[in-house]
Parts: sequence; structure tokens; C-alpha cells
Amino acid sequence: MKILIATNNNGKKKEIAALFEGVPIELCFPADLGIDHDVEETGLTYAENAALKAETLCKLSGLVTLADDTGLEVAALDGRPGLHSKRYVEAPNTTDADRRAKLLAELADKTTPWLARFVCTVAVAAPDAATRLFEGEVQGEIITRESGEFGFGYDRIFWIAQAGKTLADLPMPEKNLISHRAVAVKKAIQYLLK
Repeated sequence: MKILIATNNNGKKKEIAALFEGVPIELCFPADLGIDHDVEETGLTYAENAALKAETLCKLSGLVTLADDTGLEVAALDGRPGLHSKRYVEAPNTTDADRRAKLLAELADKTTPWLARFVCTVAVAAPDAATRLFEGEVQGEIITRESGEFGFGYDRIFWIAQAGKTLADLPMPEKNLISHRAVAVKKAIQYLLK
């Protein structure tokens, strides 16, 4: 079976490809098929955005398509940045470092610990089946000192007490045991294998 992974994010590509290692499913990405189409995330939930991406690219490619939508929810910020985690800083050429800096600036006057969670919804769309949704999350807290060379996004300031490390401190095999995306993608893999 060949499936399309609906992302152009290099960090997500590596994580998802690692999760599919040893699984008898061939992965491809939009660029492999000459698809250059950014799906506007207009949904009001992670599930709506994930389904929107999966269904759009499924129609364009004719392949079973897996997409995810992920967000960081910080309790002290009433769940922000949430759905807007990737678009948290509305400026051209924004970097992960810019987003982390804005988050820490907004938290500066809030009482610690800054409890947070990463949430991920994975959607699997197929040409001849209803779209299926799978969820994962990981609990942690935001810290001010960046740590780690792995991961991307907010991983360097997301501390996981059970691991005693940030998400960015965890090499891929360790991250893929506990991360929000790993939990959701593993559920999707079980569905795809059936």
C-alpha cells in the first residue's frame, strides 16, 4: 500500500517516516508527486483542520492520505496558542525561535509552573471510505531555558517530567515512544494495516 503524508514540514516528515519504519506501507510526500498546494487551515478544531488537509490532498493525489493538525495549549494562556501554534507570530519568514520568544514573553507575568500539553489529531482520508480521526496528547510544562537539539517548534521549551527532559532532548526513538504525534500516528497505522 502507498499512502501520501500531507505535510511539507521536514520535522514532521522525519517523525512520521520513523514511525512507519518496518511497516509494510510505502510513504510519499506532496513534493514527490509534484503537488504544490497549501491547504488553508480554516477549521475551528484540530480534527477539522486535519480532515481538511487529508481530504484535499486525497482528492488531488487519488491516494489514501494521512494529515495531522497539532497545537500547544498552555493553561496560563487559556489554551493559547492552540490551533494557531504555527501561526502564532503573524509576520513573514517567522521562525520557531520567534514563536518560542513570543510565548515566553506572554508568560513572563504568569505564575509558574506553566502547565501545558501538546495535542495532535491525525486524519486518514481514502478515496472510497469515510475519513477517520485519531488523537494523541502529551502533558508537560513550559520552561524558560531552551534545551535540546532534536525536534522543532516549541519542543525546546516543553519539559516532560516523566522523561526529565524537554521534547527536543529526546532522540527520535525516545520521542516516538511518548509524543502526541506518535500516539496519534500509531493509532492510524493500526487502522491502515486493517
